[in-house]
Amino acid sequence: MKQIISALIHDALVEAKKLNNLAIDLPVVIPLDRPQVASHGDFASSLALKLAKPLKMNPLVIANHIAEHMPPNDIIERIWVQPPGFLNLTIKPTWLAQYVDNILAQASKYGDVPIGMGESVQIEFVSVNPTGPIHVGHTRGAVLGDALANILRAANYKVTKEYYFNDAGNQMETFYKSLHVRYQQVLGKTITMPDNGYAGNYMIELAEDIVSEEGERFMLMDPDQGLYNLGQVGLKKILDNIQRDLNTLRVEFDTRFKEHTLYEDGQYDKAMSILGKGGHLQIRDGATWFVTSALGEDKDNVLVRSTGVPTYFAADVAYHYNKFAERNFSRVINIWGADHHGHISRMKAALTAMDIDPERLTVITNQMITLKSGNQILRASKRTGDIITLMELLDEVGADACRYFFLARSPESHLEFDLDLAKKESSENPVYYIQYAHARISSILRHAEANDLNYLQGDVLLLTHPAELSLINKMTMFPDLIESMAINLEPHHLPHYAQDLASLFHTFYQQCRVISTTPDDAPVTYARIKLVKACQVVLGRCLSMMGMVAPTHM
Repeated sequence: MKQIISALIHDALVEAKKLNNLAIDLPVVIPLDRPQVASHGDFASSLALKLAKPLKMNPLVIANHIAEHMPPNDIIERIWVQPPGFLNLTIKPTWLAQYVDNILAQASKYGDVPIGMGESVQIEFVSVNPTGPIHVGHTRGAVLGDALANILRAANYKVTKEYYFNDAGNQMETFYKSLHVRYQQVLGKTITMPDNGYAGNYMIELAEDIVSEEGERFMLMDPDQGLYNLGQVGLKKILDNIQRDLNTLRVEFDTRFKEHTLYEDGQYDKAMSILGKGGHLQIRDGATWFVTSALGEDKDNVLVRSTGVPTYFAADVAYHYNKFAERNFSRVINIWGADHHGHISRMKAALTAMDIDPERLTVITNQMITLKSGNQILRASKRTGDIITLMELLDEVGADACRYFFLARSPESHLEFDLDLAKKESSENPVYYIQYAHARISSILRHAEANDLNYLQGDVLLLTHPAELSLINKMTMFPDLIESMAINLEPHHLPHYAQDLASLFHTFYQQCRVISTTPDDAPVTYARIKLVKACQVVLGRCLSMMGMVAPTHM
């Protein structure tokens, strides 16, 4: 819609330039928005305000010139100028009505836009270290990354969803030692957990699970071999549980990347060699430093400790070398927790040092989450007194509520998740409200099919009621929404659009009887069933992109 309206305004500007001697270089970008106030029309453009300074003219004069030269068309019903120089436009009801057929013709492809042109994009998200279960703090990034991938695919990007997990380094060594302690404790040995160990109750459950399956066999091995073998069993179980939890949330990945392969396959050595040849490394007190201060950072960063063990940052440098230089992703989007914010600039500095354009990397950071029940903020699991896991939240409210509420706020905003609201079966709960609209639509279409009402013969020009036109107008916004979310990487607009669409459908349903038994009403009945089917297409796509169920019964 925006492209169509922008093209018409551009044509009017061309004519205005020719006939009114507007000294402007063409083409220009046409700013276009949907006004918040209904009296300002369906679209508004600030083009005249934008041109006022370079043309040294009153924006009202420029806007009137453009309005006067709007070419004849079947789309715009009215164009007028609003001080201080806005162009406001309304769409013809007949054009809106005919748009229903456009939606039905495109069906499951409706909303797709070509802007990505097949560009390869990797989205790396979740990437929880396999040292414990996924908890609610990780869930927000999981939902965001999955929904963003769906949106980018609808915008014609070639998307790879990737989970990167640390299966090497100090954290995993600590995990293995912690599990080994719990394993021995379960078998009756008196042994103390190391100060920096993973002491959560889940480690006791993991050790009990392993003992029940494997017995004492790891105790009978050489200590180092027993530690390693036990660790590998524990690692697999943690990874399997993470995958199970994410699958329950309906989050799946195209690839899972293991950190240890960076060392085995040579990416780590290649990345360090590039930094060394570029003069970006220094040895100080036996440690290898990346001289990021020469690239605009406040301080330098250690890549390899004096013990010879690479830091987390070093592994991440090698991983991003792999992403850009070896797998050739055009763009990479990382979704990290807010605690990683300070890591962004030094990661971009590393890309610069490896002659990779840092603008190809985008990092989205998630703010913290709190769970609320009544007036109480939940800080720990009721079952274990420990972290609240993703599975506990899913058991409480289900995947649909998780996905909707985690997506409905921008990631930079703190999120308070209201458990009581998420479980309500009323219009107060947007999840219930949206899904009920889809179920109601499905019921209407089942009734039409059962009564052999062939709505395909319906004449959409009979759709003239304000509630019908408002619903159609909202549906015309969907492709523009997909484009905007893909460009700005802002999927949090989708839940709100779905809620608005559901609200307009419910209003239409209350004000316009869809299926009438009066023979004279048959033409309008067919047209309205067509409209209902079109709404099912759009609302269904919204739910699908959000990873939510589109119910046919409720």
